[in-house]
Amino acid sequence: LKLVDNGKADVYVYKQLADTYYNMFNSTEAVKWYAKAIETNQDAETYFRYAQMLKASNKYEEANKQMQKFASLSPNDNRAKAFKENPNYIPRLLGKSKIYDVKSSDISSDKSDFGAVLYDNILYFASARNGARKNYGWTDEPFLDIYKADFNKDGTIINPTAVSELNSKWHDGPVTISNDGNTMYFASESFKEKISEKDKKANTKLSQIYLFKAVKNAGVWGEITPLSFNDKTYSTSNPSLSRDGKTLYFSSNRPGSIGGIDIWKVVVNADGSFGEPKNLGNNVNTEGNESFPFIADDNKTLFFASSGRQGLGGLDVYQIDLTNGEATNLGKPINTEKDDFAFTFNESKKVGFLSSNRNGNDDIYVVNQVCSVDVNIVVTNAKTGE
Repeated sequence: LKLVDNGKADVYVYKQLADTYYNMFNSTEAVKWYAKAIETNQDAETYFRYAQMLKASNKYEEANKQMQKFASLSPNDNRAKAFKENPNYIPRLLGKSKIYDVKSSDISSDKSDFGAVLYDNILYFASARNGARKNYGWTDEPFLDIYKADFNKDGTIINPTAVSELNSKWHDGPVTISNDGNTMYFASESFKEKISEKDKKANTKLSQIYLFKAVKNAGVWGEITPLSFNDKTYSTSNPSLSRDGKTLYFSSNRPGSIGGIDIWKVVVNADGSFGEPKNLGNNVNTEGNESFPFIADDNKTLFFASSGRQGLGGLDVYQIDLTNGEATNLGKPINTEKDDFAFTFNESKKVGFLSSNRNGNDDIYVVNQVCSVDVNIVVTNAKTGE
């Protein structure tokens, strides 16, 4: 921005600014700088990102123009193929029957709150509300902590409290918990691990997101250990454990990913060890980003967020039957032109949670299923009574 103010900016600077605002999901600024960047020919992904930010600004017609440019430059990309097959998909999405009602929750703060998941009567989520924490430069908010709150029978959510035994001075959360409530997997930064003397001497400051396991004893979480498939060259995050405890789903940019970030799964063995992580493949993952998986109680329905599929803008939430199905967009009001992600659903209480920045920053929303009712219409002949 200083280079712009000093009249020394060029296309490279415009592109860097655009990508920065894309990553921060500031669609207004991203659109402004992508428009200047594409005054000179760019790579295909730049046009895709520009289209995403235009959709996030409700500029669907202009977004289609940029998608056409993207498709011409990268015709074999699955995102391009999907666009060519159905370029005017927005009316179809807007016309979908409403499956869920979405309303604001009691638990959101004026800082980022997301990744809410309900176990028994306790709601766990990640939040940047701890004003005593150091601010994270990217968001200018405190580092994320893991919180829990009480979920009451009347649907109110009260008493948000930091889970201090899990939190570090870095980012922590979100979490997933086993069916018996005694095992947790959660995301945190690799700084949580002890740094080797070699890394200390190298003054290593680059962190990845790792997954950790914690065990509950006497109501307190402890025995925190990193998972065996973490790696300092890529991130592993956003865990979701199946109800039978045998499969852990997560997102990662590990080698073998189709796009930037993909959704993976790994077998959890009876002794607590893990199998070899497997990519969920093209039915779920695209050349874009897929993240925030949530496996439903039936162990086959997966909800996830994607920026690489035909959506309303930003991240949209999708659903797929992993045994035999295609991913489908959940439509409005779950999805908007902004980032909508981290969908979870508690089947026993018939209530779910959604994270979205539709009102400016990441907030947690309560989700309820819309009841479908069969209506029998009888037409009577006024003359004969039949």
